[in-house]
Amino acid sequence: MPNADLYDEDILLWSERQADLLRRTAAGAHGNQEAPDWSNIIEEIESVGRGELHAVRSLLVQALLHDLKVQAWPSSREVPHWRAEARGFRGDAAAAFTPSMRQRIDMAALYRRALDRLPESLDDQPPLPVPHECKITLDALLTGVAGNDQG
Repeated sequence: MPNADLYDEDILLWSERQADLLRRTAAGAHGNQEAPDWSNIIEEIESVGRGELHAVRSLLVQALLHDLKVQAWPSSREVPHWRAEARGFRGDAAAAFTPSMRQRIDMAALYRRALDRLPESLDDQPPLPVPHECKITLDALLTGVAGNDQG
C-alpha cells in the first residue's frame, strides 16, 4: 500500500513504517527501499506541536473554569473538589508547558472560554458576580498562584 493511502487508512501502521524508514535513512541505508512520506511526516510533526499547545490551552481553560466556580458559588459543598481540580489542571498545564507556547497563549481568550462554560445556575442558585476580564497572568496560573487555591 502506498504511503499516502496508508496514512489515511491506518495511521498507526503508517507511523511505524515511517519511523523505520527514517531510522534506516538516518543510518545511511539506501538502495531500493521506499522513500519516506515526507509531506505527511512534515504535517504530522507540525500537528504534534499544535496538539501540545491545544492541550495546554484546554487545561488552562479548565483551571480557570474551576476557579470561577469557586468564586461564583463559594458556599457550595463542591468548592473543595473544584479547588483540587483547578490545582490538578494547573499542574498538568505547567508540566506540558514549553517556553515557545507563551506567545501563543492569549489569557483573555482563554478566560472568555471559561466564562462561556460557567453554568447559569448550580443547585438552582445563580452564580455570584465574577470578573468579566481576566485578572490572572499566565505565570500565576501555571505556578498555582491563582486566587482561589485555598484548602
